[in-house]
Amino acid sequence: MPDAAPAARGPHPVEVALLASVFVVAACGLLYELAAGAIASYVLGDSVLQFSTIIGSYLFAMGIGSYLSRFFERQLPAHFLRIELLVALAGGLLPALLFLANAYTPGAFRFLLYGLVLLVGMLVGLEIPLVMRILRRNVQLKELVSQVLTFDYLGALAVSLAFPLILVPRLGLIRTGLLFGLLNALVAVWALWLFRHELRQWAAHAVACGLTVALLAAGLAGAGQITTLTEDKLYADRIVFAQSTPYQRIVVTHAPGEGKPGHRLFLNGNLQFAERDEYRYHEALVHPAMAAHGAPKKVAVLGGGDGMAVREILKYPSVESVTLVELDPAMTTLFAQNPALAALNGGALASPKLRVVNTDAFKWLETSDEVFDVIVVDFPDPTNFNIGKLYTLSFYALLDKRLSASGYAVIQTTSPLVARQSFWTVVHTIEAAGLSTAPYHAHVPSFGEWGFVIASRRPWRLPSALPGGLRYLTPHTLPLLFDFPADMARVPAEVNRLSNQVLVHTYEMEWGRVHQ
Repeated sequence: MPDAAPAARGPHPVEVALLASVFVVAACGLLYELAAGAIASYVLGDSVLQFSTIIGSYLFAMGIGSYLSRFFERQLPAHFLRIELLVALAGGLLPALLFLANAYTPGAFRFLLYGLVLLVGMLVGLEIPLVMRILRRNVQLKELVSQVLTFDYLGALAVSLAFPLILVPRLGLIRTGLLFGLLNALVAVWALWLFRHELRQWAAHAVACGLTVALLAAGLAGAGQITTLTEDKLYADRIVFAQSTPYQRIVVTHAPGEGKPGHRLFLNGNLQFAERDEYRYHEALVHPAMAAHGAPKKVAVLGGGDGMAVREILKYPSVESVTLVELDPAMTTLFAQNPALAALNGGALASPKLRVVNTDAFKWLETSDEVFDVIVVDFPDPTNFNIGKLYTLSFYALLDKRLSASGYAVIQTTSPLVARQSFWTVVHTIEAAGLSTAPYHAHVPSFGEWGFVIASRRPWRLPSALPGGLRYLTPHTLPLLFDFPADMARVPAEVNRLSNQVLVHTYEMEWGRVHQ
């Protein structure tokens, strides 16, 4: 039996308005989902696990919402308007509430995270069926389904591209959430006008719309203060720089004075260095490999966008060129142009010997045909699969191809005391790539015991001399770094492959025990 609907005609104004609202609703719903996943990854780590559980919870809640929509029989425009306002509030405030919870009540973070995800998912699941039933008045069923799904998917596509490329880098998560909450609220205002002749208690709905818009607009105007409030609680020292990029959240704090840490760099909340003792880390990272080579001419640094490793490399007169491969251009720009931070690396990023390549190190190794005397690998710890791929057998096999016959690579390798299994997993993986290894460790007060591995085609030999002007390493202390006490000694470990990423799971388990 044919669908009972009007004959072919131009689109009705209500139809156009509601289809546009479907686009906005889909875009906003996906954005809230992505924001929740991003924040959960920042706070809890393991991005694959967080995004998987959040997407699953969100879709499950949408299914519940779709089922519950059958019980809404009358006053559909009024129900749609109210639900839209609830989505605007719950979704728009979601990033701000999660950041505040992490800062002030971290024990409640998971409950709030999944509570908000389930609430927003259920409300969005209610919306689409209600819109379809309202549109059914003017659109044939076969056109209705195709049109609604088309606008739904287009909205999702738009925000999936804009979220990492435009919204987060330019606005940050809190401001982005509030902006899209405001868009949801404006859809409700639109519905208020479209259905002004159908709505009962129109004045009450108008007041609700006005209050919601005012609240979200005020939040948007004060988003910077909200961000400052949450980060001031998380970081003990004064924040002097903060920026969200497509890759990470960069925060620099400063605590001047004797016994204070000075400048500290945090990426996604994880400490990368403290000014007062970073020299210990970077001297230990760079000089055992550089000095062992003797006269390195061509050096590469993978990661290390702060320029500290480059500073140490340039202490060797034999060095003719340094290639710094750093994924995030915001890092190299910051540490080249900020006077206080550039002073920490001694202006190394302005050296005429330096070439900066802002790209993924894995891809760079795959496509480059250059060979280096020393390669310094200074990546963040393997907290997620994106970073974990840089600790795999495949990565170290590529690294081997970029080493000269007499070359050395050195890799920062987390703490052999706190994450003993993780440390030796990296060592075992490098050895599985056919490279000789020389594991060692150094004490950095800001981190505790920290581990490194030298990898080469020939066995590493203790250098006979070190460059002058070092503050930590001496010919006497250097050999001691390669001696492991019983509680850090080698243990059996698996090979970390792209196909299993065992290191990420092991790392999360070991460091998770510390943070419990």
